[in-house]
Amino acid sequence: MAGTVKHARLESPSARSRLKRGRQPHWQALREGRVHLGYQCWKGDAAGRWVLRRYIGNGKYRVTALGLADDAGEADGVRVLNFDQAEAKARAMVDTPAHRVHRLTVRQALARYIEHKRDLGQPVGDVLSRGTVHILPSLGDLVVAELTAEQLRRWLANMAAAPAQSRPKNGKAQYKAAPVGDEAMRARRASANRVLTMLKAALNHAFDEGHVNNRDAWGRKLKPFRDVEVARVRYLTVDEAQRLINAADSEFRPLVRAALETGCRYSELARLEMQDFNSDAATIAIRKSKSGKPRHVVLTPEGADFFRRHGAGHGGAEVMFRHANGTPWNKSEQSRPMRTACAQARITPAISFHALRHTWASLAVMAGVPLMVVARNLGHVDTRMVEKHYGHLEHSFIVDAICAGAPRFAGVADAAVVPLRTGKTGRAQTPRV
Repeated sequence: MAGTVKHARLESPSARSRLKRGRQPHWQALREGRVHLGYQCWKGDAAGRWVLRRYIGNGKYRVTALGLADDAGEADGVRVLNFDQAEAKARAMVDTPAHRVHRLTVRQALARYIEHKRDLGQPVGDVLSRGTVHILPSLGDLVVAELTAEQLRRWLANMAAAPAQSRPKNGKAQYKAAPVGDEAMRARRASANRVLTMLKAALNHAFDEGHVNNRDAWGRKLKPFRDVEVARVRYLTVDEAQRLINAADSEFRPLVRAALETGCRYSELARLEMQDFNSDAATIAIRKSKSGKPRHVVLTPEGADFFRRHGAGHGGAEVMFRHANGTPWNKSEQSRPMRTACAQARITPAISFHALRHTWASLAVMAGVPLMVVARNLGHVDTRMVEKHYGHLEHSFIVDAICAGAPRFAGVADAAVVPLRTGKTGRAQTPRV
């Protein structure tokens, strides 16, 4: 059965500041022995977080995050909560009627998750498009609490075996050829894994909000496809990149050059304003990225010179990259001029605009730039993604360096030395003279 816990003073930031920091939360009982409101703050963190703990039997608890505590700033009632708000949210989750918990559908869970991401300022376009195509048709009307691992495994396998879809025409889905061969199947399974990650995030959000009692169906029992994420990264050589820049038309050429100089995504470049370039620091400020986190991209001297020339006579909030008629570059408008530029530059097979990001990263790694530096410029919090996609290139750089600089011990051939011959018995025989 559930044990008793020591009652902690959590009502004010000053009271919480006197509590020991670390992994173990401090608790107040909402229902004796069953439900607790907790406060946890790691050493070095400016603010702690609120958590709800519920006893589920057999000596086990389920812990749900509620939000940040108002230790370092004013509470907003959404992401940052004071004690009263955290207590009210915890009690509301505990007192949720059973019919509301158990009848939530996958469609509703996905909609709640998308709304949550919007509240956090995170991009939702990919979740919307993939969810509409791959999740809702098969799973949308199913009740989350009634999902089974077998059901979800069958959905994942069917999605991986189905042909990939291109952009709909006149509201109708357009299908590509069915996957044939190991590489095509690897790509489909990798894509299916990404959709599975989105589905799990939506269902976990429903669980964290108290709308579902357990997540057994999509937890440890539901595994993604293994060994499918290591794709061959297509990148340009320096000569190919120069040909592509020269072959691009005049309004598209600055975008190509900017991508090669920064490694930024198309959407990040399309949102840039003239004031985002810091000439003194030689950096580009990416204010909104795929992850929702801002970053500063460090430029080479040549890259900084390019942005200075491109922005000459402009400034402030003017859009940095525009069409000849002054309108900004919008979603997917880079695809057609990219294909044309590849054809003009005789780059076969043609690459996507995103491959320019791979080009920057690949050439940087091969030139000896540390993986963490590459990761920071690309906007990754650590080196895992860089190691996954470009780590083999770093190994190639090490091999080249060894071949170029390691000592060699080649001796002068001695004509009088005759190698021993091996007989049928495997023993060395004296050579005939």
